[in-house]
Amino acid sequence: MRPYEGLLTAMITPFRADGAVDEEGAVAIGRHLLANGSHGLVVAGTTGEAATMSDEEHLGLIALIARELGDEATIVGGTGSNDTRHAVHLTEKAVEAGVDAVLSVTPYYNKPNRRGIIAHFKEVAKAAGDTPVILYNIPGRTAVNMPPDLLAELAQIDGIDAVKQANSDELQKIDGLALLAGNDDIYGKVLELGEAGGICVASHVVGPEMRRMYDEPDARAEIDASLQEIYEAMFITASPAPVKAALQMLGHDPGRLRLPLVECDEQERNYVHNALAQHGLLREVTAR
Repeated sequence: MRPYEGLLTAMITPFRADGAVDEEGAVAIGRHLLANGSHGLVVAGTTGEAATMSDEEHLGLIALIARELGDEATIVGGTGSNDTRHAVHLTEKAVEAGVDAVLSVTPYYNKPNRRGIIAHFKEVAKAAGDTPVILYNIPGRTAVNMPPDLLAELAQIDGIDAVKQANSDELQKIDGLALLAGNDDIYGKVLELGEAGGICVASHVVGPEMRRMYDEPDARAEIDASLQEIYEAMFITASPAPVKAALQMLGHDPGRLRLPLVECDEQERNYVHNALAQHGLLREVTAR
């Protein structure tokens, strides 16, 4: 299986009460995910709150998960930045740590033009060497979109092998790139296109069912329809606040969030709780 195929979970990062990365907790969450449907893990991405981490924390977490779980599953390191030099540095260090692929987001905030995006990813691919690069197109967070024709051009760069597509309006096959769902609610559509899979968040709580969507095509549409409320609940407010709330309700220790992200309020927690309850997930906790 290629390192950009299957159900990959964009793993949360648990933080201790003092704000430090909970390394033991991170390994425990990773093991739980791999035991419950995930083919692999994406470490230190958006859901992992990488934007709030120092380089030491960021790269230390990637190295930890690669070392502890890399023999069991695919490990993808999030190494994107809006500074090309920084993205190159993170990519080189993640590759040294032994990741199977890197996930590199479109440079955000400074809004590079087409030529700048191409030049940026050429440098990232060079830094990755033989390790595959997964592009990450998420204009809702970066203010920059990579349309299908640009993605097809980027596919011509050696080492750029896949794209995590979070622009649902432009979901389509891209010549030369494996396609991964970047939004949970299009994971089923990507699989129906015969494409690689998804980098998902809801798989923290419904991983076995999302894995069935990959393994059992005949059941895919029915499962997907049953999960729409869970998908929605995981993004009722800024991620990963809802999924951390859900994991806590399910008996795990997801730790705190780092500012500027804040915990779900009562209304948001009720929404998450009700979605889990209606899906029967809380009954499983009670039965333990």
